Amino acid sequence: MKIRLILTLGALAGAIALISLWMGQAAYTWFPPQASAESILVDNLFSFLVTLGTFIFLGVVGTLTYSIIFQRAEKYDLSDGPHIEGNVKLEIIWTVIPFALVIWIAGYSYQIYDQMSILGPMEHAHHGSMMAAAEAAEIGDSKTEEAEQIQVLARQWSWEFRYGNGTGNVSSTELHLPNNRRIKLVLHSEDVLHGLYIPAFRVKQDVIPGHDIDFKFTPIREGKYRLRDSQYSGTYFAAMQTDVVVESPEVYQKWLADASIAKPVAAYNRASNEYAKRTNANNWATVIPAAPPVVNYAN
Repeated sequence: MKIRLILTLGALAGAIALISLWMGQAAYTWFPPQASAESILVDNLFSFLVTLGTFIFLGVVGTLTYSIIFQRAEKYDLSDGPHIEGNVKLEIIWTVIPFALVIWIAGYSYQIYDQMSILGPMEHAHHGSMMAAAEAAEIGDSKTEEAEQIQVLARQWSWEFRYGNGTGNVSSTELHLPNNRRIKLVLHSEDVLHGLYIPAFRVKQDVIPGHDIDFKFTPIREGKYRLRDSQYSGTYFAAMQTDVVVESPEVYQKWLADASIAKPVAAYNRASNEYAKRTNANNWATVIPAAPPVVNYAN
């Protein structure tokens, strides 16, 4: 009887494990295409959490279901259950296992964060001095490839991108990136808290007023993706969106060359346009949108 029970429980655990693994693999289809190296790491972590969560959920629900169906008191049995003082072994088991799982999840999550290195090696704030660069090198960056640096200016309610360390003559309201190259965005807010969020890249970073933040990632899939403001930044924050274009290094360099000779013009800005057309301007107050950015290339 005991052997039969062990075999039955083993078969059920195996079935739950297979279902959990299937759910973990299915979790990859719940996201947009993997367009950055970081997205692969994030999706692997999420798949692991879905697998583990499914196994725990089915195990708990299965145990409760078994107890409800097969361990019920007889009809009209109103007597008390047996008096149980406790089980030290059982209490140790259900304490050690959750503790081990939490440590496992925390360790794996930190490993993924460390591999992503999106904020650099312990250097979250942007520094221009040679001393800061030397200190960062001593800490040891896992991403030694020279990054393509782009300055990102966030304002109510538009994005502006300046290429060539912010000193070049190319600017745009559409973010262009070379494929398979390490990218370093220098994030700067001119007014309030914003959030740079590219779902296909699985990366998100707050843009904090008064702080320039270095933010690194690596695109790996050519195409057009969407950048959104993940923080509520005022009345027209939903209009603070733009495209992210990932293209081959050759096409990217050609785009830079073409944009560098284009005459800067004021870009279309949805927030400014909606503000100018509002019919109830005298009935409610709002922050006046910043002037549309003057750029070489406007999407």
